Amino acid sequence: MTANASPRTVTGTGTSTVVSRDGTRIAYERVGSGPPLILVDGAFCTRTMGPGRDLAPALSERFSVYTYDRRGRGASGDRAPYAVEREIEDLRALIEAAGGTADVFGHSSGASLALEAARQGLPIRRLALYEAPMIVDGTRPPVGARFGERLQALIADERRSAAVKLFMTEAVRVPKIMTVVMPLMPAWAKVTAVAHTVPYVVAVIGEDALQGRPLTADRWTDAAMPILVLAGGKSPAWMRNAMRQLAEVLPQARLRLLERQTHMVKPAATAPALVEFFAAP
Repeated sequence: MTANASPRTVTGTGTSTVVSRDGTRIAYERVGSGPPLILVDGAFCTRTMGPGRDLAPALSERFSVYTYDRRGRGASGDRAPYAVEREIEDLRALIEAAGGTADVFGHSSGASLALEAARQGLPIRRLALYEAPMIVDGTRPPVGARFGERLQALIADERRSAAVKLFMTEAVRVPKIMTVVMPLMPAWAKVTAVAHTVPYVVAVIGEDALQGRPLTADRWTDAAMPILVLAGGKSPAWMRNAMRQLAEVLPQARLRLLERQTHMVKPAATAPALVEFFAAP
């Protein structure tokens, strides 16, 4: 398929595949019935490892819920060079496969991707975002200089574990002692298997969004659909502050705090909020 070809969908056993504009195959699953709702997960996640895995069944009675492997992960393909625009094209192809328009929920860097896609005019009816990882004030240090380049250099040297640890300590702010414990966990092999996509995540978020500078409304004027901005009541102050500020600068957004939730939000908390928001006329 040429770079300008239209997306097409291929259905196989248990998994369907949509072909993005550049020819990359993006694997997805659909459960439930009703209006289409696409879930966009964050760093390291796949259809089988991430919040979308458990959230999709909780939403399936009201929606046709699509979960997918973002480019370079799971059963989806990848093509060099990477560009954020390719991931937006992947999401566009999924929306077309879902019927041409869809609701979208993004978690963490998936929220950053979904918001950028909305800004660029993808046919998203309603958009919900959970804790897009932005640093908008001084409540935590910004990431260091050339963060994406440093991650890419580690990947180029096949130092995948080191890349994951750098991302976790500098972007996520996991205590360094945890980086000693994490390699002992069963999921570590799955995390390092997608370590090459960590620079993709930083590109999607944007290093300028990780420097502690306030958000400005002029960037988001084209994201004019109704937007629900969610944050956990027990999440770090920098995340809650960023989501509060994001809700203020978006044209049609409102903020909702989910009590007793952290960045690892539970489906039992998100599902009712999403049903209420997306079911609105």
